[in-house]
Amino acid sequence: MSELKIEIIGLAAGILTASSMIPQLVKTIKMKEAKDISVLMFIALIAGTGLWCYYGIIKSDLPIIVTNGFSCALNSFMLFLKIKYTGKRREKNA
Repeated sequence: MSELKIEIIGLAAGILTASSMIPQLVKTIKMKEAKDISVLMFIALIAGTGLWCYYGIIKSDLPIIVTNGFSCALNSFMLFLKIKYTGKRREKNA
Protein backbone atom coordinates (compact mmCIF):
# COMPACT_ATOMS: atom_id res chain seq x y z
CA MET A 1 0.00 0.00 0.00
CA SER A 2 1.35 3.44 -0.87
CA GLU A 3 2.37 5.96 1.78
CA LEU A 4 -0.34 8.35 0.56
CA LYS A 5 -3.09 5.73 0.98
CA ILE A 6 -1.83 4.96 4.48
CA GLU A 7 -1.94 8.66 5.39
CA ILE A 8 -5.46 9.01 3.98
CA ILE A 9 -6.62 6.04 6.06
CA GLY A 10 -5.00 7.58 9.15
CA LEU A 11 -6.61 10.96 8.53
CA ALA A 12 -10.04 9.41 7.88
CA ALA A 13 -9.86 7.28 11.03
CA GLY A 14 -8.76 10.21 13.17
CA ILE A 15 -11.33 12.62 11.77
CA LEU A 16 -14.17 10.15 12.32
CA THR A 17 -13.01 9.46 15.88
CA ALA A 18 -12.54 13.13 16.74
CA SER A 19 -15.86 14.07 15.12
CA SER A 20 -17.71 11.80 17.52
CA MET A 21 -17.66 14.73 19.97
CA ILE A 22 -19.61 17.03 17.65
CA PRO A 23 -23.12 15.73 18.50
CA GLN A 24 -22.42 16.26 22.23
CA LEU A 25 -21.15 19.77 21.55
CA VAL A 26 -24.23 20.63 19.49
CA LYS A 27 -26.56 19.25 22.17
CA THR A 28 -24.75 21.14 24.92
CA ILE A 29 -24.89 24.40 22.98
CA LYS A 30 -28.61 23.98 22.18
CA MET A 31 -29.59 22.96 25.71
CA LYS A 32 -27.15 25.35 27.45
CA GLU A 33 -26.70 22.56 29.98
CA ALA A 34 -23.62 20.53 30.86
CA LYS A 35 -24.32 19.19 34.34
CA ASP A 36 -23.76 15.55 33.33
CA ILE A 37 -20.40 16.25 31.67
CA SER A 38 -17.36 14.99 33.57
CA VAL A 39 -14.63 17.62 33.94
CA LEU A 40 -12.06 14.95 34.82
CA MET A 41 -12.83 12.97 31.67
CA PHE A 42 -12.27 16.02 29.47
CA ILE A 43 -9.08 16.98 31.26
CA ALA A 44 -7.80 13.44 30.61
CA LEU A 45 -8.91 13.59 26.95
CA ILE A 46 -7.25 16.97 26.42
CA ALA A 47 -4.01 15.77 28.03
CA GLY A 48 -4.08 12.56 25.99
CA THR A 49 -4.79 14.21 22.65
CA GLY A 50 -2.22 16.89 23.43
CA LEU A 51 0.39 14.20 24.04
CA TRP A 52 -0.64 12.42 20.83
CA CYS A 53 -0.10 15.72 18.98
CA TYR A 54 3.33 16.08 20.52
CA TYR A 55 4.12 12.47 19.58
CA GLY A 56 2.97 13.18 16.01
CA ILE A 57 5.24 16.22 15.85
CA ILE A 58 8.20 14.18 17.08
CA LYS A 59 7.45 11.47 14.48
CA SER A 60 6.54 14.01 11.75
CA ASP A 61 3.24 12.16 11.30
CA LEU A 62 0.68 14.52 9.79
CA PRO A 63 -2.44 12.35 10.39
CA ILE A 64 -1.60 12.06 14.10
CA ILE A 65 -0.93 15.79 14.41
CA VAL A 66 -4.02 16.96 12.51
CA THR A 67 -6.58 14.56 13.94
CA ASN A 68 -5.43 14.81 17.53
CA GLY A 69 -5.14 18.60 17.25
CA PHE A 70 -8.75 18.67 16.03
CA SER A 71 -9.83 16.35 18.84
CA CYS A 72 -7.96 18.41 21.43
CA ALA A 73 -9.70 21.57 20.18
CA LEU A 74 -13.17 19.97 20.34
CA ASN A 75 -12.53 18.56 23.82
CA SER A 76 -11.20 21.92 25.03
CA PHE A 77 -14.32 23.64 23.70
CA MET A 78 -16.51 21.10 25.49
CA LEU A 79 -14.64 21.73 28.75
CA PHE A 80 -15.12 25.47 28.21
CA LEU A 81 -18.87 24.92 27.76
CA LYS A 82 -18.99 22.79 30.91
CA ILE A 83 -17.37 25.58 32.91
CA LYS A 84 -19.50 28.28 31.25
CA TYR A 85 -22.85 26.56 31.75
CA THR A 86 -22.04 25.31 35.25
CA GLY A 87 -21.31 28.91 36.27
CA LYS A 88 -24.63 30.13 34.84
CA ARG A 89 -26.53 27.41 36.69
CA ARG A 90 -24.93 28.48 39.98
CA GLU A 91 -25.89 32.12 39.32
CA LYS A 92 -29.53 31.16 38.68
CA ASN A 93 -29.69 29.11 41.88
CA ALA A 94 -28.19 31.91 44.02
